[in-house]
Amino acid sequence: MNIPKEIDVVEIVEFGGPEKLIINKRTAPKINSNELLIKVKAAGVNRPDIMQRQGLYPPPPGASDIPGLEVAGEVVAINSNESDFKIGDKVCALVSGGGYSSYCVAPIKQTLPIPKGLSFIEAAAIPETFFTVWANIFDKGQLKKNDKILIHGGASGIGTTAIQLAKSFGAKVFTTVGTDKKCTIMKKLGAELAINYNDHDFEKIINEYTNNEGVNIILDIIGANYFNKNLNILSKNGKLLIIAFQGGYENKLNLLPILTKWLTITGSTLRPRSIEEKGLIAKNLYKKVWPLIEKKVVLPQIYGTYNLKDANKAHTLVESSQHIGKIILTI
Repeated sequence: MNIPKEIDVVEIVEFGGPEKLIINKRTAPKINSNELLIKVKAAGVNRPDIMQRQGLYPPPPGASDIPGLEVAGEVVAINSNESDFKIGDKVCALVSGGGYSSYCVAPIKQTLPIPKGLSFIEAAAIPETFFTVWANIFDKGQLKKNDKILIHGGASGIGTTAIQLAKSFGAKVFTTVGTDKKCTIMKKLGAELAINYNDHDFEKIINEYTNNEGVNIILDIIGANYFNKNLNILSKNGKLLIIAFQGGYENKLNLLPILTKWLTITGSTLRPRSIEEKGLIAKNLYKKVWPLIEKKVVLPQIYGTYNLKDANKAHTLVESSQHIGKIILTI
């Protein structure tokens, strides 16, 4: 395929609000060994993109300064003699940056064939969220059938994915969201209990609902504001998995439940992990989750799409938290 010398990209002209995103031209990226070049059809928008735009989450060394951590499109070039991919294959990929672009480089190990029956838009909503959920709930959390799991921020891309996957693996799923409408939709996705945190105390409701047994696992994006409540509703040997700090990262803490209930508290980020680590997650997803997607047991939830040149509007919507699921840029 012919690759243009110049491609369309979204740049951060300076740190700040959504208006700091502009569309520009750049030289097409070069691919190194064990990488491929994707002609991007769609790219996912995620909270880390917003943090990068605000100057709070710089790209790791060697990564593109262009935002965007997940893409879907067609393979147009390959730099490997051992790849199973070929030119023209339809793929989705997890990347460390560069997704807001008409062409994007991806490590082969972090690239997967688009599940059968999915569009480019749906496929672009998979990598960042599904990799994150698998790495935390299944690798770190070791979720088992009949475990009770609380997923904070259930209406987010991470949340809607986590609810469906946990349910499909036999867990009892609880979630917190910000409106009654979102509660209704979360139940349709598989949540047994959905709590509007603006109207109800989730700690009280969950302890009542579980007869004070609590939950085995909590996937948390809030951080400090929920920390003590989270410890109070974890069962013995429970696990708190922290993946973001939307409610801050400093607070007065009561550490006693950690000792008395033998709790495990852990945190992680996805972007700085090695290609080998991400490649292992990709293999597990392809083996254990791709069949569920192709059977439509689990599906990425798409709230809306914007053209690449309107990335600023996409960021505004994500920051409003009015959406349910993912926002996608189309190229």
